[in-house]
Amino acid sequence: MIKTPKTLPLFKSPVIVKIFDINHSIVLHCGDTLEFLKTLPDETAKLIITSPPYNLGKQYESKTQIESYLDFQCRVIKQLVRVLKSDGSICWQVGNFVENSEVFPLDILYYNYFKKCGLKLRNRIIWRFNHGLHASKRFSGRYETILWFTKSDTYTFNLDSVRVPAKYPGKRHFKGPKRGLPSGNPLGKNPSDIWEFVAKEWDKELWDIPNVKANHPEKTIHPCQ
Repeated sequence: MIKTPKTLPLFKSPVIVKIFDINHSIVLHCGDTLEFLKTLPDETAKLIITSPPYNLGKQYESKTQIESYLDFQCRVIKQLVRVLKSDGSICWQVGNFVENSEVFPLDILYYNYFKKCGLKLRNRIIWRFNHGLHASKRFSGRYETILWFTKSDTYTFNLDSVRVPAKYPGKRHFKGPKRGLPSGNPLGKNPSDIWEFVAKEWDKELWDIPNVKANHPEKTIHPCQ
């Protein structure tokens, strides 16, 4: 584990430690996910963001039967729920698993297990992109999903921090007691649960999150990209 202290000016380099300490501001751990989670105390995480393997047989994962794959991931989810605080959130980002030309929507398969663990789904966010493999016997897949779950009805959601410009910022109420007053939020509108790459100027209210391909400058040797 690599610790970066909160008071960075006092340290010239990261500190390498062997035992997890909740007081560390940043911890990087290289190892088995399930084994590491078992070392964490209950209710220590406020926000968990992860994109587990899709069971596609890529370089960084081994391909198994869908049942075995889900069984392992459900054991991970059980540990994540344990370490999540009562007011915490889990963002679980997955795509589709394809075997013998049949598509398995992983987010739907995961949903029931999260519900069994007592979590509540707040959003099923669609991430649409323009790159990917071209299918010949079905429509090409151009989206993945992010499942945002919370452990309770008390959670953090800072909408004002992520608002986007309204399509009609000067729109006003045309009747009733608010007639003549602005009908929208002055800070902008809710960006919605569809995030996509759109190059057109008039669609800037949609979130631009393109995926990284081989010829992109952001590309690294990490196979997960």
